[in-house]
Amino acid sequence: MNMPPRMETDEVLRVKLEVLRREHRDLDQAIHALQESGMADPLRLRRLKKQKLQLKDQISLIEDRLTPDIIA
Repeated sequence: MNMPPRMETDEVLRVKLEVLRREHRDLDQAIHALQESGMADPLRLRRLKKQKLQLKDQISLIEDRLTPDIIA
């Protein structure tokens, strides 16, 4: 029986991780720019910050999957 190749190899996870980090960095810059403008909509800022936190959670999950379990 031929099993389909595993889609989430380490290489795929590393690419996904880099994409998520870039999105996180872009959101951080957008939030900073809105705050600096002085005309930021508080609701929009809150939504962007929440989205940034969700990205951070996804980044952490992938980093945990890529880091081998080492018993010290």
